[in-house]
Amino acid sequence: MAARRGRHPEITPELLLRAYSIGLFPMADSADDPELFWVEPDIRGVIPLDRFHVSRSLARTIRRKPFDIRVDTAFEAVIAACAEAAPDRPSTWINRRIRTLYAQLHRMGHAHSVEAWEGEQLVGGLYGVSLGAAFFGESMFSRRTDASKICLVHLVERMREKGFRLLDTQFTTEHLRSFGAIDVPKADYEDLLANALTSPHLPF
Repeated sequence: MAARRGRHPEITPELLLRAYSIGLFPMADSADDPELFWVEPDIRGVIPLDRFHVSRSLARTIRRKPFDIRVDTAFEAVIAACAEAAPDRPSTWINRRIRTLYAQLHRMGHAHSVEAWEGEQLVGGLYGVSLGAAFFGESMFSRRTDASKICLVHLVERMREKGFRLLDTQFTTEHLRSFGAIDVPKADYEDLLANALTSPHLPF
């Protein structure tokens, strides 16, 4: 993974979108670190939309409709929950600057959340950035079994419906590979990204 550290100009939402358009994204060393650095992985994680896989057990759960799935009704609550420590994730890279920047992107129509609700309680969700026909997944959280997984399924269904071409997961994990995520070399990712950005910005 290549990281570009050092002095950077003040990061604005506009600069952030430009960074995504050339394959960069920001991270922090921890939620308490006020600084950001740019990341440009040599190997990128993507989920090909035509190869997305849902297990039989998850499909059965989805048919039971255990959660109310909403979009963009609580973006800042989702990113706040993603930033919280959890038993399997004692620290995160989502600091205050990231939360502020992505909230601004959300107001601009370039950052979105998919949310799982149990009554009026937010129990899972994910958020990411949309640009052209690409969606860059950032983080997800779950406070109920399968809540974030169901949000991911809804995200893919929505992307297919709207005509998106690229779902960027940044990295792959065993969890994401179970849905069909693959690793692609940087050069191949750049081709996928360029193709997705030939599209006008799609509504989410």
